[in-house]
Amino acid sequence: MAITIATISILVITGIVWLLNKVLPFRVCPICAGVSVTWFWMFAGMLSGLLSAYDFQLLTSILMGGSVVGIAYQVDKKLPAGRSPLLWKTIFIPLGFVAVYGAIGFVWEIFLGAVILMMLAALIFVRPSGSVAPAVESEEVLVEA
Repeated sequence: MAITIATISILVITGIVWLLNKVLPFRVCPICAGVSVTWFWMFAGMLSGLLSAYDFQLLTSILMGGSVVGIAYQVDKKLPAGRSPLLWKTIFIPLGFVAVYGAIGFVWEIFLGAVILMMLAALIFVRPSGSVAPAVESEEVLVEA
């Protein structure tokens, strides 16, 4: 039953976002939104006690894992030249799975630790190498009278 609910949710949300893209001033990936919003409302339902964790935990974690891979892929496209996409994904994706494990298991220390490490990895990989601004030498301007 949970898979039917999730599938319908993904399809409906994907359709709504696809239609909204026709009028929004920015683009949103419809299927990404369908998957993300679906796992988000399922996770919120489990946290609030409105949905059975037993029935929805596995499915929610699968959808969350898909989002982790999708995020890694999107960031991969924005990596500066010289940064290894394989190394980026090798670091980010397992950390994302650890974060999902912590969230789904309601073990907030694991979740928070993994998210912090994911953010740190993103900062390191996305920042252009040599991004520290060079020192600007001041020049004296001589004004002739």
